[in-house]
Order: sequence, then C-alpha cells, then structure tokens
Amino acid sequence: MSTISGQAAPITTLDDDHAAESRAATTGPATDPAGSTPEVAGSSQAEHSPDVPSGSVWVSRTIRVASVAAAIGLWQLLTVGDVRAGLRFDTLPTVTEIVAEFGEHLGTGQYYLDVAQSLIRIVTGFGLAAVVGVLAGIGLGRSRLLADVFGSLAELIRPVPAIALVPVAILLFPSDESGIVFITFTASLFPVLVSTRHATRALPTIWEDAIRTLGASRREVLTRVVVPGILPGVFSGLSVGMGVAWICLISAEMISGRLGIGYRTWQSYTIVDYPAVFVGMITIGVLGFLTSGIVELAGRRVTRWLPREVAS
Repeated sequence: MSTISGQAAPITTLDDDHAAESRAATTGPATDPAGSTPEVAGSSQAEHSPDVPSGSVWVSRTIRVASVAAAIGLWQLLTVGDVRAGLRFDTLPTVTEIVAEFGEHLGTGQYYLDVAQSLIRIVTGFGLAAVVGVLAGIGLGRSRLLADVFGSLAELIRPVPAIALVPVAILLFPSDESGIVFITFTASLFPVLVSTRHATRALPTIWEDAIRTLGASRREVLTRVVVPGILPGVFSGLSVGMGVAWICLISAEMISGRLGIGYRTWQSYTIVDYPAVFVGMITIGVLGFLTSGIVELAGRRVTRWLPREVAS
C-alpha cells in the first residue's frame, strides 16, 4: 500500500463513485447559508427541458386554431343542413345567426354593463377566497389545534355544492349582490384551501429543520420555506377555483341576479331568443378562458424557478 507523508492513501472503488453520485442526485445542488441556489436560479428552462424550435410552437398554435375553426365549420354545416341524426341540430341557430346577434350585442351598452357586473363579482368573490383559502390552508396544514377545531367542519361543508347555498344566501344577506358574491366565494374557497393544505403537509420536514438549525424564527420559516414551497400547489388550487367560481357565478346570476351574463343568458332563453343564448355562452367561455389564463400566467411568473417540461 502506497503512503504519502506516512498516511495511507484512500482507495476509491467503483461502488464509492456510484454512492457519491447517488448522494449528489438526492441532495441536489449545494446552497449557501442564506438558502439561495444561484446555479439553479440562474439557469433557465434550457437545463431542465429540451429546446423547442420556434417552428414547432407555431405548428402547435396552428393546430389549436384549426381545431376550433373545424368545430365552428361543422356546427354551421349541421345547422344549415337541418340535420337530425339522433340530435336535433335543426332547432339550433346557425353560426351566421350567432355572429349577427353578437354584433348587435357589441353595439349596446347593456352588454358591457353585464360583462362588467360579472367581472366585478368574480374578482371580489375569487379574490376573497384566494386570501382566506391560502391562510386557512396553511393554518390547517401546520397547526394540529386548528385542524382539530376547524378541519372536520370544513370537510362537512366542502361536499355541499355552492349553488345549493343560494337559498341560504338569499335569507342571510340583505341584497342579491352580496349573496351572489358569497356563492362565488364559497365555490372557489375549498379548491384553494384543500390544495394549500395538502401542499403544506407535503413539505419535507428536513427543509424546516435545516433553516431552524441556522437560527431562523417562525416567521422566517414561513416566508423562506413554507410559502415558496407551497406555491405550485397554491396556484393549482387557484386555477381550479377560478373555473368553479365561474360555474357557480353564472348559476347564481340565473337564479337570483338582476344583472350579469348569466342573468342575461337566462332571460334570452325565456323569450326564446336562442342566438342571444349562444352569445351569452360564448361570452362566458371567453371570460373564463381569459381569467384562468391570467391565473396560470401569474403562477408561471411566481414559480419561474421550477423546471418546466415541454410536451413533445
């Protein structure tokens, strides 16, 4: 055995190399005392996901637009041809009739008033649900006392559809407006709360132990470990909550509203104005698509440090 300065030289085996690589893959990149990882933070999606040529992005977008155009074209053919093949397409308005009706709505102030009213309700109800849901989810996920006191109550109320609370809202609140916001709030609250609670409980305890070893306070644990760690789960709940909020908002407007897209769509149905009904449906779809896109974009911006996988 060779020696240097009287000491035996360590013998490195293949198994030791494999073990070192496994430990490096498990622990991840080294961090500085402040907990930052400049190597990871500075790297972009290129290190974690394959490069996607710009041409394939345009191909994907073209396919998406073409699929929507094909569906619209099929709708036009079936309705113009008065097709009855199990479904009665001859009773539905054609695409040209819907477009003409949409043009008339865009020229009236009532349409924009209804859109604004629905947006105010969705922003108010969803915004309150986001704040309350995230705070309650963190509390239920980290506190055994809060989970014992409020956990069972939340699980009992959660399966009840928010639209079933319309009679309660009518009796409880002095105005229809407050009741509709309450329904929207309840609908989007539980997806956010449950997703946040699960994300909080799923955090590795070693993260908190490590920062506490460095002398971090409870507030620093929340701001440096808990909140950044649960952000992906929080935005998943927010995305689901936005969709559910629109469903229950439109239903509440149809039942007890006096303004809004849901109310106007139901009024059009009662007077047998079917093109106007589809104008309302299209408007609801577009507004839901845009608001959900905003939530998803915000989530991507806030969690841009996460590795992204690009579908092939």
